[in-house]
Amino acid sequence: MPRTPISAGNWKMNGSAAASAALSDGLQGIHEIPGVHVVLAPSYLQIAAVAQRFAGTGVGVAGQNIHFETSGAFTGEVSPTQLAEHAGWVILGHSERRQYFCEDDPTLNKKLAAAHAAGLRAILCIGESLDERENDRTKTVLTRQLHGALEGQEIPIDFVIAYEPVWAIGTGQAATPAEAEEACVFIRGQVAEIAGADRADGLRVLYGGSVNVENVADFIAQPDVDGALVGGASLKADAFLAITRAIAASANS
Repeated sequence: MPRTPISAGNWKMNGSAAASAALSDGLQGIHEIPGVHVVLAPSYLQIAAVAQRFAGTGVGVAGQNIHFETSGAFTGEVSPTQLAEHAGWVILGHSERRQYFCEDDPTLNKKLAAAHAAGLRAILCIGESLDERENDRTKTVLTRQLHGALEGQEIPIDFVIAYEPVWAIGTGQAATPAEAEEACVFIRGQVAEIAGADRADGLRVLYGGSVNVENVADFIAQPDVDGALVGGASLKADAFLAITRAIAASANS
């Protein structure tokens, strides 16, 4: 089935109110780029303002994390229902969450279920470390992460997974297009085993990890890469606009 590619920008823990407003202003008109779905993930304090600036444009706004409970004594956390008041998307399982905040697969399984229950569309991040890749454990790690997160879930027809090799995030060392394609094909095959061929066909698999203007077209040219989850380059309006145009152009060629 046709899969509209996604250009997603993860702003991480960056941007004052003024900086986020300036970046949003620089991205005005991004929704007019045809054939691509744009999702922006600002820090939590900026979500409401960014959502207001892009209201009615079709640009998605995402949180970068949620708790799996809808309310309670969880100081410093944000519930899925609270996020859903301002945003329609959430990024789950980013490698930085796994590495620095000890998120594991059972926790992500609960977070994914909570996101779906709140009506949020999730981008589930998975990927292997450099040590795991060098020891030929990439497929083992991806299998564990996928089954751990997706077990017992009702997976939407247009579910989104981001393949983000940990060794490529923020390092400037991107995977090759062939490596990205191989991983995305494997991910799609695992989803077919877990949820069936229709879910695998509708699944959009993004590549993330040192994506930039120079390399994004090569990734999107791969048949099983359905967009990009962009980190540092999404903080520069001109760069993210160029990346989004490249994704649209490659997908529509």
